[in-house]
Amino acid sequence: MGKILIIGGGAMGSAFSIPCLENNNLVTITEPYNKIFIKNLNSKKKFHPSLKLYLPKKLKFVNYSKEIFKKRFDLIVIALSLAGIDFIGKELKDLNVKTPLLVLTKGLKFDKKKKRILTISDLLKNNYRAANVSVLKGPCLAKELANKNKTSVVVANKNIKIAKWIGKLISTKYYLTEFSKDIIGIEICSAIKNIYAMVIGSGQNLNAKSDLFQKSANEMKFLIKYFKGDVSTILGLAGIGDLYVSAIGGRNSKMGNFLGKGFRFTAAKKKFMPKDTVEGEQLAREIAPYILKKINKKKIPLMYHLLKTIIYDRKINFLKN
Repeated sequence: MGKILIIGGGAMGSAFSIPCLENNNLVTITEPYNKIFIKNLNSKKKFHPSLKLYLPKKLKFVNYSKEIFKKRFDLIVIALSLAGIDFIGKELKDLNVKTPLLVLTKGLKFDKKKKRILTISDLLKNNYRAANVSVLKGPCLAKELANKNKTSVVVANKNIKIAKWIGKLISTKYYLTEFSKDIIGIEICSAIKNIYAMVIGSGQNLNAKSDLFQKSANEMKFLIKYFKGDVSTILGLAGIGDLYVSAIGGRNSKMGNFLGKGFRFTAAKKKFMPKDTVEGEQLAREIAPYILKKINKKKIPLMYHLLKTIIYDRKINFLKN
């Protein structure tokens, strides 16, 4: 049993609290931004509008403030959007927090000054002096986890003992954990699969989708190697496991379908998905300045063309190749 603080009351952070509680941990959740989540998490019934269920009564909610970090926790879980990573990183740095961190957030950041791509763990370590960062990735849909459907994820840390310690804290009969030292490869896979889910979604029949899936996996393998991760990671939960889940459904695949039908991104977003966040689009805009300039387009033609499709609001064209 441990004391766990979850920062982020969205679907994934809240769903993650369920196996943590079921494993007899004392779990506290806080939400810095979203007023709707704050209101619902602070209520007696704790109904979560995104998950469409009542969270366990044992889940403790506290309003976000720096005072939270004065309390002792065994593990701090970061479940914010990518935009919130710099905010929480600065908070943890200013308060010199040494508690082990577990990052659920998926994404990459482009360091404009050093002109390089950073994983979230690198960002927290390099920019905010975080000393003990693990990441949790894999094919995990928040609603399925919240309903206790069987889910497998991978916890990564260069120190495998720490990863396994976290696994003992959070694992249940339905929430299964695997472990990896390849924190870079795990993070690269879990981020870029959102872009490749759009690529695969653009196929207008199963034969086309299958072809795009195979080519996407090969490009992911190249990119993992390029960023000095372990290429075998592509075969794991954070690689083709997560890519499969994202490709058969979800917002990125849905947007890819509209692109494949000939819509430009802005038109499809406005007409079909005006209120949806498309993570692959956000990532594309973040990493495009680096990818389009630094990597040979012949090595990653699908990624290259999709980035240009989004950045320049063009019609997709790699399907014609």
